[in-house]
Amino acid sequence: MYKIINSKSIFKNFIVIGNVKYLYKTYTNKNAGEIKKMQGRLSAWLVKHGLVHRSLGFDYQGIETLQIKPEDWHSIAVILYVYGYNYLRSQCAYDVAPGGLLASVYHLTRIEYGIDQPEEVCIKVFVPRKNPRIPSVFWVWKSSDFQERESYDMLGISYDNHPRLKRILMPESWIGWPLRKDYIAPNFYEIQDAH
Repeated sequence: MYKIINSKSIFKNFIVIGNVKYLYKTYTNKNAGEIKKMQGRLSAWLVKHGLVHRSLGFDYQGIETLQIKPEDWHSIAVILYVYGYNYLRSQCAYDVAPGGLLASVYHLTRIEYGIDQPEEVCIKVFVPRKNPRIPSVFWVWKSSDFQERESYDMLGISYDNHPRLKRILMPESWIGWPLRKDYIAPNFYEIQDAH
């Protein structure tokens, strides 16, 4: 169970989960009427509780997509888990553009007994390629273990507080991040055995 504690200062808003307090920032927008057209149920709930995010609309299947800042991601991940998003369906990452941002994408599902159509949401966290660091959600959803490792291995996104963040597909000695759009393949050929 959680409760939200609002104080007079904008910088002292907390959500309390168990015995742990999580700080969150207050969000206000003058053009709220325009945003509601693109805002889904979860986005409206996050705005109501003053949690910083950006609605990116809906994908082709009607799944709500939200952008979360890297520094806010861990707190919001815990809040989403408590809110009912108890299943991480998938996590992936991609290079937005050569020399541009990297994105880590989380597909969350709210699974409840007796519900035919579970509620889903897509979360995108964008980071600069110079120092791509995102808090790991391994301690919230254990299924992110290998998925975050693969994103690290292919794109070089470091997931802070991940217990085993190391390469999973490429050898440990591999230099570079193969799925970045500015990656240059090494100049070598594998010597094959002639047998």
